[in-house]
Amino acid sequence: MTTTDSPEFEQTRWRSLRWFNLFRLVVAGGFLVAGRALDLGEFAPAVFRMAAASYLAVTLLLGFPDAARRLGLDRLVLIQALVDILILTLFLWSSGGYRSGIPILMLVVLAAAGLIAAGRLVLFFASLMTVAVLGENAWRYIYSAGAGDFFAVGLLCVGFFTVALVSRMLALRARDNEELARQRGEALRSEQALNAHIIHDLPDGVLVIGADGLPRQLNPQALEWLGGDSGAGEVLEARLAELTGLEAGSDPILLESGSRTLLCRAIGGVGQRGERLIYLQDFAQIQAQAQQLKLAALGRLTASIAHEIRNPLSAVTHAADLLAEEKRADMQARLIRIINDNAHRIERLVRDVLALGRREQVLVEALPLKAYLESFIEEFTVHDPAEVRLFAVGFDEDDTMAFDRAHFNQILWNLLGNARRYCSGGEGSIRLFADEAPGGRIAMHIIDDGEGISAEIRRQLFEPFFTTHAKGTGLGLYIARELADANQASLEVLDNAPGGHFCLTAKRQP
Repeated sequence: MTTTDSPEFEQTRWRSLRWFNLFRLVVAGGFLVAGRALDLGEFAPAVFRMAAASYLAVTLLLGFPDAARRLGLDRLVLIQALVDILILTLFLWSSGGYRSGIPILMLVVLAAAGLIAAGRLVLFFASLMTVAVLGENAWRYIYSAGAGDFFAVGLLCVGFFTVALVSRMLALRARDNEELARQRGEALRSEQALNAHIIHDLPDGVLVIGADGLPRQLNPQALEWLGGDSGAGEVLEARLAELTGLEAGSDPILLESGSRTLLCRAIGGVGQRGERLIYLQDFAQIQAQAQQLKLAALGRLTASIAHEIRNPLSAVTHAADLLAEEKRADMQARLIRIINDNAHRIERLVRDVLALGRREQVLVEALPLKAYLESFIEEFTVHDPAEVRLFAVGFDEDDTMAFDRAHFNQILWNLLGNARRYCSGGEGSIRLFADEAPGGRIAMHIIDDGEGISAEIRRQLFEPFFTTHAKGTGLGLYIARELADANQASLEVLDNAPGGHFCLTAKRQP
């Protein structure tokens, strides 16, 4: 922490000095008026009265603002402390020594001076007081019959230095805390100014609702969209009243405001007093951005499809050219097989793209998983009924999943096809079961006992046209995730090494 006094700490020192001057006035006036009643000044009454009057006069003189401006704070504190030590020493001498109680007043003055004085002056003041008290006690020992107790006086002098050190430490702590508060205040003001600038320039509207349900703040964009800049106060109040009922965590709502449709969503717990933030977005802009994203994705998908079709189409064209020139029957059969394989590959690619185009056509129903999976596996293994032994199905009768039947069927074909391709081929090598998921949802797990999926492949698993199978299109898992998303479900791959582990999570009821 810096040792330079901040302006705020200087102001604190000035305020402390004014209160200390008031204390001096009370002491000087009280001693001048009631000193004799307090049994003070018995040893030298004239000196005591003169010292009290001088103390009062000097305190008044140095307490004027003009003296403070002329002398400066540090010099003024030094002069006043020296006057305090001199006057209190006269009080001590004229009142009979340390038993008069004046040393207690010295401790108070020393502590106050330590909190106000700069640097190590307080140790200098403690030294002067020690010299004064020891000198007064020595004088009394030499010239007076009432010799002082040097042990008690020594303890008093130790107390002077103890109070001086403690007050010095407290002054340093106060200065450091003042500087820390100043720095934090500046940082807070800077942050508030930055936040205000950001909120002012936000393209979205922001509205703050207090715990009492009343609007607290709104940025210029929100004011404009809600009609507050048109002068129609009742329109603004009506729209604000509609928004204040929007609870945090609830589904966003659409609000018609003039020619705009606003998407409004609330976030709670943003302040210590239970405020809510309501964000307003132009729904037309959201739709335009979504359309741009769709067009960009469609462009990338079209380019990828063209690239994927070009390879088998080139193979078909080349095989057809060779077939026209080939006379041997075995070579003709091989070329025809190449043509058929690549034609089927193109057909699968087109079928997958058409399935992706039907993702918006969702008809959700509650599918009983046990009955549906048993029927599906029979259809899935119709060409080789012996493959039924590969599947171990473990569902309860009440396990249901809210899903579009056609979409669910497409996802299962992709997931079970991959599991069958990579499993060991033993009995029960593909396990299917369900368990509970957060939010009243159900999770269906499909696990095989194959070699598993590496971390590198897992990162690209759901990307379009990524495949590790020579005859795959690379769209199966991508389409499966898209169809799951269309049904407000999620499809993810979990770590279950060895073996692949896919989890489809959806609602229980539509």
